[in-house]
Amino acid sequence: MIREHRDVATGSDGQNYFYRSLGDGSYESSIHTQGAWNPHEQHMAPVAGIMTRELELHRPRPELRMARISFDILGIIPGGKFRIETKIIRPGRTIELLQAELIADERVAVRATAWRLQRGQTAAVAAVEDKAMPTVEEAGEWHDLDKWPGGYIASLEARVVSGHRPGRGQVWIRSPYPMVDGEPTTDMVRLMGLVDTANGIASRVPPGPGSYMFPNVDLSIHLHREPAGEWLGLDTSVTFGADGIGLTNSVLHDAHGPFGVAAQILTVRQLPEA
Repeated sequence: MIREHRDVATGSDGQNYFYRSLGDGSYESSIHTQGAWNPHEQHMAPVAGIMTRELELHRPRPELRMARISFDILGIIPGGKFRIETKIIRPGRTIELLQAELIADERVAVRATAWRLQRGQTAAVAAVEDKAMPTVEEAGEWHDLDKWPGGYIASLEARVVSGHRPGRGQVWIRSPYPMVDGEPTTDMVRLMGLVDTANGIASRVPPGPGSYMFPNVDLSIHLHREPAGEWLGLDTSVTFGADGIGLTNSVLHDAHGPFGVAAQILTVRQLPEA
C-alpha cells in the first residue's frame, strides 16, 4: 500500500524530490511536500528540512554545531515558489544564534532560530537517560498513516513498535526522496525533515468530519548529539488539554539510539460533521 501511495504522489513530471532549487535560497515545492490539513499548503516536516538546510549552509563553522532549532509557523505555508532568508542575529566565538525566514507571496510563513554551540571533548562524562526504542528490524509494517491525506504523508515508509495506541506510540519513518533535486542531503537535513510527522503518528482522535483538528503552531527540536542515517524513530506522547490546547512530545532516535527531543504546541478545534 505504501508503494501505491508513492506512485500516486509522483507528479505528472515524475518528481522524485521535495524541492527544486531556483538559486540564491529560492525553491519550488513538489507534490511530496503537500500537507494533510489543506491540499494547497506544505507540510511542516519538509519545510523544517529545507530551512535546516539553509541554516547548515549559512557561514558554516566546523567547530560549532546546531544544538537547538525552533520553528514558529506564522500562517499557511503555500505550495509553489518561495525563498529563505538566513542571517546571524547573535554572533559569538563559541555560541551563535541564526535566524531563517521562509517567505512566500511576500509574507513570512515560518521563522526559525537555531543555536550553534562549540564542540568539546566530553566523552568522559557523556550519558543518556532516555530509553532506546526497539530497532527498525524489531518493528512491524504499519499503514495507519494512510488515513492522512497529502503528498508528504504518502511519501513515507513507516514501521510500528508493539503497544502503539491513540496518544502514545513508537514509530520509525523514512522517505526515499532527497530534500533538493540533484543535490546530496545531509543526515541532519534528512532527519529534521521528518520530525514534524510526530504530531500524526499517535493522534488521540482520528481525522475527518465530526472529529477534531490539532495542527501545531510551532516545532522545537533540541539535539544532544548529531543524528545519522535515514530512519527517524519517534517515541511520542500526545496530550489534549481541556481548553483547546494540546502538546505533542517526542524523544528522537536514529539507529544509534536517542539523539534529542521535540515538542509541538497544538491548537485543538472541533470539526463540523460535514
